[in-house]
Amino acid sequence: MSNGSLEDWLHPGDQGNTQSRKLSFLERLNIAIDVASALQYLHHQCPTPIVHCDLKPSNVLLDNDMTAHVSDFGISRLLSRSTKNSFQNQSSSTAIKGTIGYAAPEYGMSMKVSTHGDIYNYGILLLEMLTGRRPTDEIFKDVLNLHNFCKVALREKVVEIADPIFLYEKEAEQIGNVEASCRNELMNGLEHKIREYTNNLIKITT
Repeated sequence: MSNGSLEDWLHPGDQGNTQSRKLSFLERLNIAIDVASALQYLHHQCPTPIVHCDLKPSNVLLDNDMTAHVSDFGISRLLSRSTKNSFQNQSSSTAIKGTIGYAAPEYGMSMKVSTHGDIYNYGILLLEMLTGRRPTDEIFKDVLNLHNFCKVALREKVVEIADPIFLYEKEAEQIGNVEASCRNELMNGLEHKIREYTNNLIKITT
């Protein structure tokens, strides 16, 4: 894809890329919606439901319009439906490992997969997009992980854990072109909206 992967944008330095890449809050929100739509299709609209099993930033590709596409179905699994049209866990002859930090905990205890595993992956992906931190970040030790790190930060501290690039997003750059008398008011309104939406997105995963 012309704009690489979400991984390239969230962690450009890790790829040896010196180019400055920034995703605005709105771009991140649109990517999150694109990925959610892809999972909705895989789980509920395919003739045979598909569980991806390894959803992570490097498997989310961005096209020329920054539309997100879920890729790499190397360890995906097909599911059967019950007569009530609900999903059944599907046993696999090989263990599903996924990627450390993203794989659902139950995958380490059994060889059964379900759509719930993808939803867990999606929650971790969403938190990584909001904070700019990997689930394997060195600060996450003992009982601290990305999930409870964000849960504790709900309410007043949510801006403190948000990716600092939010402060330099494209919407703010556009505000810089307006008259000084209106600039502070617009910036305060933008920060309030980002705080509100970030708070709501974190609540989804907790």
